[in-house]
Amino acid sequence: MRGGLGRNRAGRAGCGRACGTDGAGAEGDAPSGSSPVRASRGAGTLLLSPGARQALTSPQGNSGRGPSVADSHDGEPRHPLGRNHDMKIGIIGAGNIGGNLTRRLTALGHEVAVANSRGPQTLAALAEETGATPVTVTEAARGARIVVVTIPLKAIPDLPSTGLFDGAEEGFAVLDTGNYYPRERDGRIAAIEDEGLTESRWTERHLGHPVVKAFNGTYAQDILDRHRPAGDPERIALPVAGDDEQAKKAVRELIDELGFDTVDAGGIDDSWRQQPDTPVYGLRGGVEEVERALAEASPERPESFRG
Repeated sequence: MRGGLGRNRAGRAGCGRACGTDGAGAEGDAPSGSSPVRASRGAGTLLLSPGARQALTSPQGNSGRGPSVADSHDGEPRHPLGRNHDMKIGIIGAGNIGGNLTRRLTALGHEVAVANSRGPQTLAALAEETGATPVTVTEAARGARIVVVTIPLKAIPDLPSTGLFDGAEEGFAVLDTGNYYPRERDGRIAAIEDEGLTESRWTERHLGHPVVKAFNGTYAQDILDRHRPAGDPERIALPVAGDDEQAKKAVRELIDELGFDTVDAGGIDDSWRQQPDTPVYGLRGGVEEVERALAEASPERPESFRG
């Protein structure tokens, strides 16, 4: 706990790869942490260092809506009114984060296609459990409104250079959950360390499509266990960064449906505020706590996260 914020300040010793990035070397349970604190509502504007004035908005329930429900699935909200019912979502990566997003999104009634590097035949158990469709990596985006890329950073360049997003819905959004772990998994990436690219900007350049960064500091098990309806005092908030406002809106609405508040963390060049070992990374807190943690972040990458 630090500063009374209800924070699990989880760097590699805490949240680690139980947060954010899936795939090889990403297995393991999330450690126990602090209980979620009260999630405040309303929008806030903070003075962010170094000298930048950044609006970190946190709309009521992310849209000013209450927890309206069209029907329910296993006692939880399903298909909030005004959203696309049975939205197609593609997930590339089926480790902790990808697997649990598959479980929750199918439970909410969405059509999910899930892929990994080992092929659809290795996803039979997840498909049987959830009803998701196992596909190849190049098939995951077909018809998708949102495509989740949740694989180790070092594997991003191994994704197909063409055809990865073929057949996706017009105006689709790409959700990036990745983190950079140079010493323990990814090796040194010069563009990140020498050129100063944020992890998601580097990912975006390889994918050839704008990304929205979210879930990279979220405990995988929290996706299943800590979702709450809008307005619940223990609802956790997640930072969301991205340059494409429409894509960011779509991702924030999906996160709201999953049972979490969101805070606009700025553009992708601002997403260093939520990279590993920053105050918000691994934070289980509400809107005000997330806003405060983003404002406290330093652009200096810790030595432990250098290759």
